[in-house]
Amino acid sequence: QVQLVESGGGLVQAGGSLRLSCAASGSGISIKTMGWYRQAPGKERELVAALSRGGVTNYADSVKGRFTISRDYAKNTVYLQMNSLKPEDTAVYYCKADLWTSSYWGQGTQVTVSS
Repeated sequence: QVQLVESGGGLVQAGGSLRLSCAASGSGISIKTMGWYRQAPGKERELVAALSRGGVTNYADSVKGRFTISRDYAKNTVYLQMNSLKPEDTAVYYCKADLWTSSYWGQGTQVTVSS
């Protein structure tokens, strides 16, 4: 069993920055990919950014150049540095960890960007 604990969400003005963190815990886990998704009210959950064990990144077009994903492989932790935030970035942000045979989600952290 894997548990994901997220932190770092909050309220920020447009143009501001936030850094999200997600720490995975569990016995003997080997994580392939860690990523961030978000879900705004009335919308489907969408990929924001993901980073594979091999270092391959994948970003949504809407966040390219503004968000940066990184990982501490030793700590099984993934980060999302969000700069130049826009009101349309407002959503609940979820961390996801893909293992070889299963996937796990965090509980979500609210990010609100005011105009």
